[in-house]
Amino acid sequence: MPVTRGELLRLTAAKAVGNTALRWIPFFLFVLEDAFDTSITTLTLVLGIGEMAGLASVLIGGQLDRGRERFFLVVAMILISGSGIVALGGSIVTFALAFLLIIAGVSMVTVAGHTWLSHRVPFDRRGRAIGIFEMSWASALIVGAPLAALLIELFGWRGPFVLAAIGGAAMAVVVARLPDGGSRPVGDESTDGAGRLRRTAMVSIAMSAATATAGLTTIVIVGTWLEDEFGVSTGSVGITAMAFGLAEILASGSSARFSDQLGKARTTGVAQLLVIVGLVVMTAADASFVVAIVGLAIFFVGFEYSIVTSFSIVSEAAPAARGRALAANNAIGTLARGAGAVASGFLFDAHGIAGPATLSAVAAATAFVLLVVGARMSDSGDT
Repeated sequence: MPVTRGELLRLTAAKAVGNTALRWIPFFLFVLEDAFDTSITTLTLVLGIGEMAGLASVLIGGQLDRGRERFFLVVAMILISGSGIVALGGSIVTFALAFLLIIAGVSMVTVAGHTWLSHRVPFDRRGRAIGIFEMSWASALIVGAPLAALLIELFGWRGPFVLAAIGGAAMAVVVARLPDGGSRPVGDESTDGAGRLRRTAMVSIAMSAATATAGLTTIVIVGTWLEDEFGVSTGSVGITAMAFGLAEILASGSSARFSDQLGKARTTGVAQLLVIVGLVVMTAADASFVVAIVGLAIFFVGFEYSIVTSFSIVSEAAPAARGRALAANNAIGTLARGAGAVASGFLFDAHGIAGPATLSAVAAATAFVLLVVGARMSDSGDT
């Protein structure tokens, strides 16, 4: 069943709303620090623990393989809308609850969206479809971060949460119009005799999770670093985030344009190495804002390309159990990202940006090794 342009647009718009509800938060932790009279370490701890809500996605993998993607897309947007309402309570406790709902919703829309596309788009063209879908991640910075900054300036910290409540409700109606019921291959041995995903699939999943950790560990602290080290204001952080979003959309657009043609695994490996290069430049920036921005741009481009293309790789790691594989990918990635987010605050307090950047670099190197191992296992037929 072919995917129409309108369907892909509606799916991408829903994910863009969810991503916007999530992505402005790390860049404006210093605003929430004042709003809730708390510390950066406490906030990153909340973010790290909140990431665990993504584990709920593992419960829906089997349902997605039965063609219930639309139902879970609607549920995801309702959760995102509810998060905005809960956050208005105005305390660190209500923020923590709201963040749990955001993560659960964004995780669900990501897994359900990837499964919806994977059931409908052949693998040799899937990089383009998933690349377009994941442009929503970048748009959350290009549009969402400056909008969040404006809303904070006009209405205070509650402004972006009100936007999430309204946008999530609207997108629940939009995704309810998508067709349901995906197809799955018959006779494919994606699992072993005990129903577990095979080793090749698990290696690909671990690779994608490590890639995600490489990104989030540093991303979660970027806004605070820019404010502490360079005195960047709230408005300037919003503009800087938008610039990074442009770099990301270049990367996700490149994934959509080139990953199918040049090879998903090959180009993912190159992008993972770019992540490490960007991190090295960032830590060498010292007091130079220009060098810091160059390093961040390289980091963002490498991360965005590698994470987006890794989703395509995982989507075909278990063709008869795509929903389960993608849900497992999100769950394992959630654990790894949560640990990275929690560690980032402590590492930043102790070592500055070099702390979280080092952990991100180790995660990126691990992802590269797993990518190579997975490719060799596939070539040798070792499942």
